[in-house]
Amino acid sequence: MLVPALLNAQTGFGVVNISVCNLRDTPRYSAEMVSQGLLGTPVHILRHGGDYGWPEVMTPEGYTGWVHKDAITEMSEKDYRAWNASEKVVVTALFSIVRETPSPRGAVLSDVVGGDRLKLHFRSRGFWKVEFPDGRTGYIPGRDAEPESSWRARVSHDAPDVLATALSMNGFPYLWAGMSPKGMDCSGYVRAVLWMHDIIIPRDASEQALVGESIYGRENLIPGDLVFFGRMDGDTPRVSHVGFYLGDERFIHCLGLVKIASFDPESPEYDAYNTGRYLFGGRVLPYLNARPGITTSAENGFYSQK
Repeated sequence: MLVPALLNAQTGFGVVNISVCNLRDTPRYSAEMVSQGLLGTPVHILRHGGDYGWPEVMTPEGYTGWVHKDAITEMSEKDYRAWNASEKVVVTALFSIVRETPSPRGAVLSDVVGGDRLKLHFRSRGFWKVEFPDGRTGYIPGRDAEPESSWRARVSHDAPDVLATALSMNGFPYLWAGMSPKGMDCSGYVRAVLWMHDIIIPRDASEQALVGESIYGRENLIPGDLVFFGRMDGDTPRVSHVGFYLGDERFIHCLGLVKIASFDPESPEYDAYNTGRYLFGGRVLPYLNARPGITTSAENGFYSQK
């Protein structure tokens, strides 16, 4: 859940230690999943609870949830800042494998997904040698990752490139509270796509609708805008769904699976249900690091080195 009041309440620090970490609403295996965090994400630890001492953490977008203790590496503030300051690689492939040796036949150490970040050691025989937050070391194919510094210098925030990433996940499965290529809900899909371009916005659709510029009238939408759906409660919009506008009355969203739909009744992709509950659009790309709630990791305080 999003709890702004707890932003300064952390008692410790940690970094996500597995490819995709599940956040739950209580410290139990059977509890509802509320969000996810990706490998290498710095988190603030709020407290510990449950029978096994699960940490409750806050993620860089201000979301909180309980995680299994093995899913993150708890650190001193000094080590946390050192992790943030270290050179890393960003996983640019949607899926890859880290192996124990620099060979395609090496034993598997872990899976990784797009947007994961690992500490960089060096390049060896077409592989990057990388380190996990808990100190494990392994090798990821060079084609599947890029040093964070060069990636940040070249990564695009332009709509055509963001939408190309969105389309690269077409057909991927829906997962309630999911936020990675392994499975996503609607807002998790938007968040995952933007994260592949180093853009951080709020986690839930209702919060995403509050950042950027609101666009009223579908004729005013441009490709790359977010499109929000839900219902009106009197004069108040209640946002419950989100996707990306592709242009020409088409949008891509995650509902059951990631798929393309259309507002046009004459189109074979026509989505009458979502057309009927369309509310408004949201423009975020032009406002990166210029409006509250739309940041990059270089500007987000959780990634601070000091």
